[in-house]
Amino acid sequence: MRLLFLGDVVGRPGRQAVSDHLPRLREQWALDCVVINGENAAGGFGITEAICDELLAAGADVVTLGNHSFDQREALVFIERQPRLLRPANYPAGTPGRGATMVEARNGGRVLVINVMGRIYMDPLDDPFAAVEREIAACPLGAACDAVVVDVHAEATSEKQAMGHWLDGRATLVVGTHTHAPTADDRILPHGTAFMSDAGMCGDYDSVLGMQKDEPVRRFLEKTPGSRMEAAAGEGTLSGIAVETDDRTGLAIRSAAVRIGPHLSRSVPAFWTN
Repeated sequence: MRLLFLGDVVGRPGRQAVSDHLPRLREQWALDCVVINGENAAGGFGITEAICDELLAAGADVVTLGNHSFDQREALVFIERQPRLLRPANYPAGTPGRGATMVEARNGGRVLVINVMGRIYMDPLDDPFAAVEREIAACPLGAACDAVVVDVHAEATSEKQAMGHWLDGRATLVVGTHTHAPTADDRILPHGTAFMSDAGMCGDYDSVLGMQKDEPVRRFLEKTPGSRMEAAAGEGTLSGIAVETDDRTGLAIRSAAVRIGPHLSRSVPAFWTN
């Protein structure tokens, strides 16, 4: 199975990068399943139903979220009727939506996608490790599904790495989101789980985390109230990780970082492009 995970979509440049590149990549790379983190897609803050539909129409099979899940209040309503939109599974009981879903890949395989949020330097939520354990216990890799993708929306690299090693051999891909800067540690762990501390963002990298530079810089310099931050408006870069699995086990056999666009060095999976 061929999987693609794309990091946080930030504003219009991120959405444009997805719509410009993903339909072609789905066919060119024969992708079976695509997961996108969309929690910053609406001007950098949350997601709307129209934008969620746009990402799905571009080729996403599942859209995950994070700490900005409900910045757009309409998400409280439409997330209930959109089974392919996930908020973190460790949100408090009673929160609208779901933290995991099963989708059918193009090759007919069953893909379990889980979204959790870290607790270090983040909002105090339920234990993300326990939340993932519940979902995987109910749908183990190789028995009830053919691939497991876990989006760990977290600030601390240590927390994301710990999750990767804890799930090694039980998940296909454990990938971090939230920090908007792609890490250089994409690899396959000893027991077959593909891992990357942060997938980066789909957005304008001539920015501060996808936002126009002036206001974030001013806040660091002056520490006084100012204007609302707005998403940068330059050309967006697609950023994430590609994974190929062993169909017998559901574990990863090859992985590579994906970066397509300006400002960052280009990276595509050579095993799909040669």
